[in-house]
Amino acid sequence: MSKYQKIFELIKTKNVQLVDIRFMDFPGMHQHFTVPVSQLTEESFRDGFGFDGSSIRGWRQINESDMIVVPDPDTAVIDPFSRYPTLILFGDIFDPTTMMPYDKDPRGLARKAIAYMKSTGVADTAYFGPECEFFVFDDIRYGQTGNEGFYFIDSEEGHWNTGREEDPNLGYKPRFKEGYFPVPPSDKLHDLRSEMVMHLEQMGITIEAHHHEVASGGQCEIDIRYEPLLRMADVLQLYKYVVKNTAYREYMTATFMPKPIFGDNGSGMHTHMSLWKGDTPLFAGDGYAGLSELALHFIGGLLRHAPALCAFTNPSTNSYKRLIPGFEAPTRLAYSQRNRSAAVRIPIYSTNPKSKRAEYRVPDPSCNPYLAFAALLMAGLDGIQNKIHPGDPLDKNMYDLEPEELEGVRETPPDLAGALTALERDQEFLYKGNVFSEDVIDTWIWYKRDHEVAALAQRPHPWEFELYYDI
Repeated sequence: MSKYQKIFELIKTKNVQLVDIRFMDFPGMHQHFTVPVSQLTEESFRDGFGFDGSSIRGWRQINESDMIVVPDPDTAVIDPFSRYPTLILFGDIFDPTTMMPYDKDPRGLARKAIAYMKSTGVADTAYFGPECEFFVFDDIRYGQTGNEGFYFIDSEEGHWNTGREEDPNLGYKPRFKEGYFPVPPSDKLHDLRSEMVMHLEQMGITIEAHHHEVASGGQCEIDIRYEPLLRMADVLQLYKYVVKNTAYREYMTATFMPKPIFGDNGSGMHTHMSLWKGDTPLFAGDGYAGLSELALHFIGGLLRHAPALCAFTNPSTNSYKRLIPGFEAPTRLAYSQRNRSAAVRIPIYSTNPKSKRAEYRVPDPSCNPYLAFAALLMAGLDGIQNKIHPGDPLDKNMYDLEPEELEGVRETPPDLAGALTALERDQEFLYKGNVFSEDVIDTWIWYKRDHEVAALAQRPHPWEFELYYDI
């Protein structure tokens, strides 16, 4: 049975009535439109569906707006939330005048990174396993006008509510930085996460575990089993979709914003990576922490290019409110086994060569995973090709070291503006194999500077009134 026949058999079996075509815009927002199932034919997987590309952020001008999205039959999954039986299909974006892949399509760019990796002969599969953290709140309000700006977050779990009248207040609210692994009733979101897991597994996504995370006020994590790069980027979009919609159905709200709560841990997306050739894991060896020389060079590439990578792996102004010392977010660009204060950690839960991997702890879930994963792979491959050794490991808690002990250890950029400047200075490694183009990099830097960095810099901050109002 062909993959097209399998889809139409699934449509028949599940009585599918609608098909939801999905893709991702340039900054990283999940997009969709829906067609009746009668409009999906085998030709759809060749000819695609037309749409207006000028209305998608960072893409086309209005005089060149026509674009085509071609659904990928390998991504078919049933939507667990739609009222009417609906099939989800992710698609790739093409220019209708040439039927060539559109270079600002994040999914297409990830495809190019995989093709480039294979062309080098280094590996044929790059596995990615992100640990995507998020918060679930009971209430969120925010606004900005000419004369006011505010946000208000609330959670039944929030430790700030220990004294609130709740008729009755039953307590069990995790203290700041003490939300890791308490059982219910302190963990009030256990059943909600279990419901999310059930939806994800129904969609064919393998889940390894779920748990409360460190922060008070509803921080959670659901661990996804590793997958090849493109599949994992698709999965991450479904993961966010399920998390948000499951919370919404229970009259709660989920966010992947990296640092919504002041004074507590933010949400990261520690990303585990390994390269394979056929059935052979390439990161296992007899070097430091059981790593191969190839793995060390891959890590060397990550650390060498880390400041530029931050423009993709930590692409929001809010990202850098997480990347500060003292909240389990790595700011020092070093590697180490078992050490969660290092930018690259080598997990040693198992001696099985197949489990040998590098965990890059810098990224957060505000990233566009197609672009972030592609950039990480390109940095690692550059390290392998140029034999960039990462230097000596730093097997100490870097948060407690004296300044002289950290001399020579580089840091992550202090803000998004710094990351974009780093990308301007270090981008050649991304051009190999025509994976990223100058236009893609320039558009990314322009969009982030104009729409995010400058937009935030122009607005008064509530804390500025505390600091300066009575000057």
